Amino acid sequence: MTRSDLVELLAERFSQLTHKDADAAVKTILDAMADALVRGHRIEIRGFGSFAINRRPPRMGRNPRTGASVPIPERRVPHFKPGKALREAVGSQPVDLPASSSTR
Repeated sequence: MTRSDLVELLAERFSQLTHKDADAAVKTILDAMADALVRGHRIEIRGFGSFAINRRPPRMGRNPRTGASVPIPERRVPHFKPGKALREAVGSQPVDLPASSSTR
């Protein structure tokens, strides 16, 4: 599901919302979530999951072309942990993935 799919779904489900209002609501929520993560806060949505920031410590990497050591600085990366209800809902569904999708 993409952001535009979510906006369409909201506009269809709530007839009092125009497409423009639904788009503004989705944008506001996503911006608020991003701002909270940037400030280092944790976001918890009961029944869905939580978003947090994980710290990746600095390390030494290698340039694949030359083999030279390259320092990689510390990074902060977003992390999502699904809630119990979401894990159970997804886990109870039969696996029916399209043949063209690739998994990593």
